[in-house]
Amino acid sequence: MSLLETLTWLVDIPSVIGNEGRLCTGIAERLLPKYGPDGVERIGNSLVVGRRTGRPVVLIVGHIDTVPEQGQSSATVEGGRLYGLGSSDMKAGLAVMLHLLEDPSVFVGPYDVIGIFYDKEEGPADENGLVQVLAKADWLADANFAIVLEPTDLELQLGCMGGINATVSFLGTPAHSARPWLGENAVTKAGRWLAELHERPPDPVLVGGLEFREVYSVTKATAGVANNIIPGRFDLNLNYRFAPDKQPHEAERVLRLMTAAADEVKVEDLSNSAPVPSGHLMLEALIEISGADVAPKQAWTDVARLAEIGVAAVNYGPGETSQAHQVGESVAVGNLDIAFANLVTLLTRE
Repeated sequence: MSLLETLTWLVDIPSVIGNEGRLCTGIAERLLPKYGPDGVERIGNSLVVGRRTGRPVVLIVGHIDTVPEQGQSSATVEGGRLYGLGSSDMKAGLAVMLHLLEDPSVFVGPYDVIGIFYDKEEGPADENGLVQVLAKADWLADANFAIVLEPTDLELQLGCMGGINATVSFLGTPAHSARPWLGENAVTKAGRWLAELHERPPDPVLVGGLEFREVYSVTKATAGVANNIIPGRFDLNLNYRFAPDKQPHEAERVLRLMTAAADEVKVEDLSNSAPVPSGHLMLEALIEISGADVAPKQAWTDVARLAEIGVAAVNYGPGETSQAHQVGESVAVGNLDIAFANLVTLLTRE
């Protein structure tokens, strides 16, 4: 199969989060003839593919799930682009991973290249399939380097932002809407804080020579029980993206200072950031081989989970960040050839 044929095959197998079984089976069946049953380990609806021979281990990593369907049809190609759900995020990266694992020169090269195909990335952090994979196959922590093929527009995106979701609550006193002076409106009580948040610019933070931008976003809001009752409680979800210079406890402290005007603040979940790797020989080689722009990862990716187990990891993939989760999602077919060629060179260089 060509890279385009592989991507078409991947897109045409639905793998909406929670329903990745069919695609997981398809990938396993495709790689079993080359790696055998001892080289294809299934963990739920995730796979670890490759053999350890004593050479340095390099991980290539990608999630097999997509966001829910939004009316997309099967894969179509037009004007040098392939259209279809998951084409950029991140089945283009999966296609490159498959071809790397099937490439004879990579197979006999200087590294034991191990593919991790995992499920449930597009949902809650604590259900992410990579958590189960890293716990079950704990030898993966011995890897020398990892490449996460998330969409990066062929940039090398280093590190990643951490994230906190917190319920921020303003409390008032319910009253009849005809006599609001008898109560206190929890929604309008939050008005000054919300107005300041609305005008707040991103906070630039330099880490490893790269500029990350810390941001606060209200993503959900709930208040009121009836049209004629002054709301006595206003709950908002505040999403805080923090730079890799902060440990989780430091990020939580900053968030609590930011929400000092609220009556209650409850941290719901927290995802660690990932440091910017530096001085790593494989990273320097990939920069040289690809000629790619080096940029910060202004989002969260699973490089953070890999960093937690001590594996230096970078984001580098053929998908396009602007296409992720779009109704008309697509990817430039030529991006796959570029990513594949660069990674073959990296993985076969002595």
